[in-house]
Amino acid sequence: MKVGLFINTQFPEGDSLRDRLPLMQEQVRTARDAGFASLWFPDHYLIGPIQMPQPMLLATWLLREAEGMVIGPNIRILPLLAPALVAEEAATLDLLSGGKYVLGVGLGYRKEEFTAFNVPISERASRFAESIPLIRRLFTEKSVSHQGKHYTLDNVSLSCPPVTPGGPPIYVAAMVDAAVKRAARIGDAWLIVNSADIATIKAQMAVYRAACTEAGRTPLEYPIARECYVGTSHATAYEECRQALHYKYAAYASWGLTKQSSDLEMFGMPFEEFVKDRFIIGDKVSVKEEVARYREELGVDHFIMRVQWPGLEQDKVLASIRRLGDIFA
Repeated sequence: MKVGLFINTQFPEGDSLRDRLPLMQEQVRTARDAGFASLWFPDHYLIGPIQMPQPMLLATWLLREAEGMVIGPNIRILPLLAPALVAEEAATLDLLSGGKYVLGVGLGYRKEEFTAFNVPISERASRFAESIPLIRRLFTEKSVSHQGKHYTLDNVSLSCPPVTPGGPPIYVAAMVDAAVKRAARIGDAWLIVNSADIATIKAQMAVYRAACTEAGRTPLEYPIARECYVGTSHATAYEECRQALHYKYAAYASWGLTKQSSDLEMFGMPFEEFVKDRFIIGDKVSVKEEVARYREELGVDHFIMRVQWPGLEQDKVLASIRRLGDIFA
């Protein structure tokens, strides 16, 4: 099994982003030294007053701290972007990382982002489906021509060829059965999102494996993103991170990801109930047991852990990273 760091890059209004940069560097160095295999970045636009540096620029800046780690977005909002841009960006990061870049992609859901990019949200699935094979062609072909519903290319090739044969792997995020089947058909792996509960994932994993078999594809791995906090005590761990977690998921609710009926409810349930079977929180013993449960019930083998949310202190974040390294050692 592998563990990755899903780094927090979102901070409340009033925080100094300049002061946050060295703290992020320290988190990445700590994760690398603790044996983490990968580093992942979220992607959003125009989320003020929450502050967020753009992920691919930040990823490039942190490459030296992450030396030896796989690096990539979780996830790039693909329908907002031209496939040529994403392919050029991915190939360049593949070069800079020494062939350790993974392109994580998803549909997106915030109407404000689609409006700002002048992309009808009703077209996101068709743009997504057209983009991925086009990006793969740009990775592998010397000359690409394409006349599609949304994109046109006329006898072009990438400015920076990828160093990875065939181009960087493409991991596809999905939350509903139809999207999980699409991930099996067109992705190198299915990226399981942070907010999905274990019962839902278990059912969808069966759908995914069947769709992979039908498509004749073998996933590179089975990654899962989780919110995770490893404290000194199982009894106190949740209270130590509760406020920061709630802040983050209240933001998700305000963006339209969840069906929120009050600021203390997510998906129509109290936040404490929402956390169960979604987040991995406890001491080293209980977290190790929970990781083993996920591994046994789901067959996942790459845990992408987000260990910080707005307001959680740096010393707690670093301690949680080190304890996770001990668990996966």
